[in-house]
Amino acid sequence: MIKMAKEKVSKTEEEWKKALTSDQYRILRLKGTELPFHNEYHDNKRKGKYYCAGCGNELFTSDAKYDSGTGWPSFFAPISEDKVEFHDDKTFRAVRTEVACARCGGHLGHVFDDGPGPTGKRYCMNSGSLRFVDEK
Repeated sequence: MIKMAKEKVSKTEEEWKKALTSDQYRILRLKGTELPFHNEYHDNKRKGKYYCAGCGNELFTSDAKYDSGTGWPSFFAPISEDKVEFHDDKTFRAVRTEVACARCGGHLGHVFDDGPGPTGKRYCMNSGSLRFVDEK
């Protein structure tokens, strides 16, 4: 079965403000972050999937989640590479790679090259950019 890509989601800033909580808006639309260890999913060990809180795009599974010790939910890979986009982030006098939702462009977090196998990547995500659904 071939899975068709979902169309891009485009909303005005006012529409985003109405659709998201203030924290979700700050993270997804203003590229904010949340405190380490004080966020909803950093210690979540339940089986299930993580979706974009802005548009519902399927992003990560619990099978790819691991404890990176950073205090944010971390994954070694997205469900598939076409679910996310990468952008250069030159804020805070460093060059990092931002991870955004490929469907709505929402800021999810950053990816680093210090993760475990099999990818060696650490997708360090904000809980506020995600919505978790338990496996049935």
